[in-house]
Amino acid sequence: MRYQYQSSFSRGNYFGPRLFTDAIKLLVSINFVIFVLQTISGQERILFQLFGIVPKNTWSQLMIWQPFTYLFFHGGIWHVLINMFVLWMFGSELETLWGRKEFLKYYFITGVGSGLVTVLFSLNSPVPVVGASGAVYGILLAYGLIFPNRYVYLYFFIPVRVKYFVIFIGGLAFFSSLGTSASNVSHLTHLSGMIIGFSYLRSNVQLDMLKNILMQKKNGIRKRYIRKKRRQDEDLRLEVDKLLDKINEIGYDGLLEKEKKFLYEASQKLAKGEDRN
Repeated sequence: MRYQYQSSFSRGNYFGPRLFTDAIKLLVSINFVIFVLQTISGQERILFQLFGIVPKNTWSQLMIWQPFTYLFFHGGIWHVLINMFVLWMFGSELETLWGRKEFLKYYFITGVGSGLVTVLFSLNSPVPVVGASGAVYGILLAYGLIFPNRYVYLYFFIPVRVKYFVIFIGGLAFFSSLGTSASNVSHLTHLSGMIIGFSYLRSNVQLDMLKNILMQKKNGIRKRYIRKKRRQDEDLRLEVDKLLDKINEIGYDGLLEKEKKFLYEASQKLAKGEDRN
């Protein structure tokens, strides 16, 4: 999975979404289908209590599925439209870069993780939290880290570098989460999605660096072993050549028993070495 900084891509420094990729298509479809069903049912209040995050009930009533299911329920048409639009705008290219499996892994790590943080920091809150915003904010953070110098058009005509846009959004979520109103639970979810995303990406970068170091050491040991083996084979061939010269002079029967034994064992070793190559 690639997380490295990229200042540009094949389409230049200006941001533009791609067509629907597999994971984006799946997530958007599921979210819209669930939104339509919850709207038709007319039981949104009950559904939010069951499948949204209600921190007060998540642990006390063991509704441990809530930090996952809350990602697929939304509080209104604009809520689901904006979340899915941002997911498509910023997520399509990340999925193209990472692949479907790794993209979905990151999406749910940030989404479920931000849900768990919401529960832990609001244990007595009876307010349902719904929406994919925690995961979407994680997607925004990832895009800002990987493509910091891209431009996104704010209000469709003001060009802003993605890194400044992400910093602004993150700062807004942070200062909003410092308030005391019940609505600030969702701001905590947004901020958590970004923090978890940042930690996950950084840890993977460090893990990749560790893997590269270990691989380099492994390759170094292997190269030293190969060089040593080649030197040993060369020395062995020199000894064999001396015995062959002796055979040319006095014949095989003129060799000592230990020389015959050495010649046999050396030929076996050299033959095995050639087979490995």
